[in-house]
Amino acid sequence: MLTYVWTILKQTIEEFRHHKVRTFLSLSGIAIGIFCIISVQATTGSLENTIKTDLNKMGVNTIFIQKFPFGGRNSDTWWKFASRPTPTMKEAEYIQKHSMYAKNVAYSCFNSSNVSYGNSMLENVRWFGVSEAFDKVQEVEVMEGRYISQKEFNQGQAVVVLGYENAIKLFDKPERAVGKTIELGRYRAQVVGVTKKKGQSLIGGWDFDNAVLVSVEFCKKLSNFRRLDGFIMVQAADGVPLDNITGELQGIMRGVRRLSPQEEDNFSLNDVTAGSASMNTLFANINLGGWFIAFLSLLVGGFGVANIMFVSVRERTPIIGLKKAIGAKKSAIMGEFLLESAFLCIIGGTIGLLLVFPMTFVLTNVLNFNIYLSWGNILLTVLLCVVLGILAGIIPASIASKMDPVVAIRSK
Repeated sequence: MLTYVWTILKQTIEEFRHHKVRTFLSLSGIAIGIFCIISVQATTGSLENTIKTDLNKMGVNTIFIQKFPFGGRNSDTWWKFASRPTPTMKEAEYIQKHSMYAKNVAYSCFNSSNVSYGNSMLENVRWFGVSEAFDKVQEVEVMEGRYISQKEFNQGQAVVVLGYENAIKLFDKPERAVGKTIELGRYRAQVVGVTKKKGQSLIGGWDFDNAVLVSVEFCKKLSNFRRLDGFIMVQAADGVPLDNITGELQGIMRGVRRLSPQEEDNFSLNDVTAGSASMNTLFANINLGGWFIAFLSLLVGGFGVANIMFVSVRERTPIIGLKKAIGAKKSAIMGEFLLESAFLCIIGGTIGLLLVFPMTFVLTNVLNFNIYLSWGNILLTVLLCVVLGILAGIIPASIASKMDPVVAIRSK
């Protein structure tokens, strides 16, 4: 069997050598088609995985209670949302006490201040005032030192967890930051930990690399606490659908704010995964466009391969007649030409696949996420090439298998 396949492969290579231009033009269509579909699949697949990973980092199964709905800051009704009361730490504590579906409830507020150490100063560094459960709701990894302790949270001690990039800028090495005293605004604070480097996110988010984490109690000293833009994060318990906890939180917030049945909600319940459906539709449309371009290219390439196979059948008609005369079956003749057609398509597909690799390297360095080829992309290439080869070669192979041996041997 392997000898038979190897023989067909050598015939395919010989066909390529004898008709270089014709074969090259035909394989170019296949290569372009495979390049289009695999490059689009690899790019959208990598982008989708990166965005979903970033969304998970912002809070898995988590509801954000805020003044503004997501996207509301740029809407025509900005004034309506801006006039709402800011969620408070007391409301977060109330939710933690009365919610049946909440696993963790955290509060956070933010502002910016200058951060300095010695002669080095960073301007307008964002800092987050966080409650005790913040690291349970968000993915905060400390690579050097430790996180803020319970005692430090309770007493509002002047300690901070420094972002990785800030530690590099101030101390050159993250490990040098731990134990040092920095100036945050008008106050001095001790660095107890440095976060692990996260890198840039495509959807924005927390950007802990360039931030500073402090306790909510200490944050009250750093700024006018009442004017800070705070929000509550509620992580649902395991197995609780977001719809259930959203309904519960709506009832709790309306109750704690004493809203009458006629009054609208003066808060927003935001879910970071709410845009997943529209995002999936976007990626599906992009993939559809890639498939359309690939279909046109593969169609041209398929007709080219079919033309090559018709010419090959005509040129090898006497040989086909001789094979049939000595007992070759129709299935063997048909299989020979189908394999040859499939090999031609696989060669074209391999060229297209090889072109994808430099494309992924270039785009990875230009864009803010890694583009990679999965085994699924490679298997898709092989499958498309085999199917295209069979479709392109089925008619020529059928003609060859049905030839009369006597007539075929006498032909020139």
